[in-house]
Amino acid sequence: MTQNELERILAKIPYTEFIGVEPIILGDELTMAMRYKDSNIGNPFLPALHGGVIGGFMEVSAIAGLMFSGDYTKVPRPIGLNVGYLRSGKPQDTFARASIVRQGSRVANVRVEAWQDDMDKPIATLMGNYLTADSKGS
Repeated sequence: MTQNELERILAKIPYTEFIGVEPIILGDELTMAMRYKDSNIGNPFLPALHGGVIGGFMEVSAIAGLMFSGDYTKVPRPIGLNVGYLRSGKPQDTFARASIVRQGSRVANVRVEAWQDDMDKPIATLMGNYLTADSKGS
């Protein structure tokens, strides 16, 4: 999947533009970037990114990771998500990378880590199950 194809798919998810998400593809590796925007701040006194923005960014990153790694005709739908917040998100660009833990015929299990300055110090993680086929198994 090319960068243009992935951007076209992500354009179907309005939230991606609202929070400033874009894909970065280098070879066969996909990293998602959420560019800093003042509107993504949840606590202006720290300041810190809103937890819902971070969670939404990781959810979009999981979908993008699945789309990038497979041949899907439909955008995968979340079944269940679990987000772990590890550090405050500073007012700067944030990055995320998804890894597919298990891909079944209908459901995929995805892990996402989001970071800012150091990939080895994630600010949040997501474990999610996604429906990758419709109810008729196609």
